[in-house]
Amino acid sequence: MEILYSDKDIVVCIKPVGIDSESQLPAALKETLGGEIFTLHRLDLNVGGVMVYARTKSMAAALSRVIQDGAMIKEYAAMVHGVPPEAGDWEDLLWKDAKKNKVFVVNRERKGVKKARLTFQRLRVDETADEKGASEKHSLVHIRLYTGRSHQIRVQFSSRNFPLVGDHKYGSRARETEPMLFSCRITFPYKGEHRSFEALPEWAKTNE
Repeated sequence: MEILYSDKDIVVCIKPVGIDSESQLPAALKETLGGEIFTLHRLDLNVGGVMVYARTKSMAAALSRVIQDGAMIKEYAAMVHGVPPEAGDWEDLLWKDAKKNKVFVVNRERKGVKKARLTFQRLRVDETADEKGASEKHSLVHIRLYTGRSHQIRVQFSSRNFPLVGDHKYGSRARETEPMLFSCRITFPYKGEHRSFEALPEWAKTNE
């Protein structure tokens, strides 16, 4: 766990893959920094990246309102199978099967169905060989979330035949064992200014 920023009101850190964002990571932050840690948002267990936590009840309430108002911008890096369009603005209806812990795109609104929206840009295309020697293309994409639905990025790309590399729950057959998805930047109003915190995993960095 790397801490990017901390003061008496918030702490911004990089969540490691395999650490629970609602219990294990807050406990680790509490042990490191002392005091209380309040969870504001979450990342899937098998996804890493930048997260912000509040250190006081008043700041937790304030930042929760920021999130509810859509004023916290969340951006992600992902490696997907295939070559999606250069850019896109996707809106879908998602329904979660709680028993299977799996989310599906559906075509009509009903109980439990939630609207989901993201925009993205394709940054580069890599060509590699699979285990049988066949050529396969993977694309690095930069994503902005407008809604925070469960498994949203994974499902919206998979439903268009661009599953995240390593995301075996949603169609990947790659040798990687975890989805190649990373919370790379969060931006939010804080104490009179917009603050942005970012980081990238090695697989998302350019060779420049």
